[in-house]
Amino acid sequence: MGCGAVLAIGDAMLTRLCLAIALAVLAGCGGQGQMAAQAPLAYTPYVAAGPATITLITSINGRSDAGAHSALLINGSERVLYDPAGSWELQDGVAPEQGDMHYGMFPAALDNYIAFQSNGLFYATEQTVVVPLAIADQAIAEAKAQGATPKALCGHSVSSVLAKLPGFESLSVAYFPKAIAREFAKLPGVVETRIEGTTAE
Repeated sequence: MGCGAVLAIGDAMLTRLCLAIALAVLAGCGGQGQMAAQAPLAYTPYVAAGPATITLITSINGRSDAGAHSALLINGSERVLYDPAGSWELQDGVAPEQGDMHYGMFPAALDNYIAFQSNGLFYATEQTVVVPLAIADQAIAEAKAQGATPKALCGHSVSSVLAKLPGFESLSVAYFPKAIAREFAKLPGVVETRIEGTTAE
């Protein structure tokens, strides 16, 4: 119930009550943001061999052919995985996550992630494009700035990051993973790989 609906309370008391509620809410939000900013991750960065790249990973339901999830694997000054609203994680501090970004994406961690996204009825596609190092690092910065994503909005966050990058201006900000993948496929030089899942009986 909003403060304006409490008509039986005197004006002075109502004002103090609303102010107290507002301060409590603001203090809670501010405190969480500061704690997140002050908690640097301890990890070993990994850079894959070869040129800088941006890879769109799309998980697709093999039965309905509907897109289920979008993520970005970015190999710039380090290789990271932007997995907005994702539920994948590894134990023992491997590929630690902060703000939907996983760091230290060594080959074993990436293999585990791809297996996770192509498990059971699902398969995954990887669409990779070579980019200048500065663009890859910009993609990392944009994804960090995007921060944590609410559930079901992975495609919106991924496409929002991509649309801000030079050379990716043709991409629309969209919600549906397969729509994003279709537009990404039109970029010059894209190499696509499909990873089949094991279909459950």
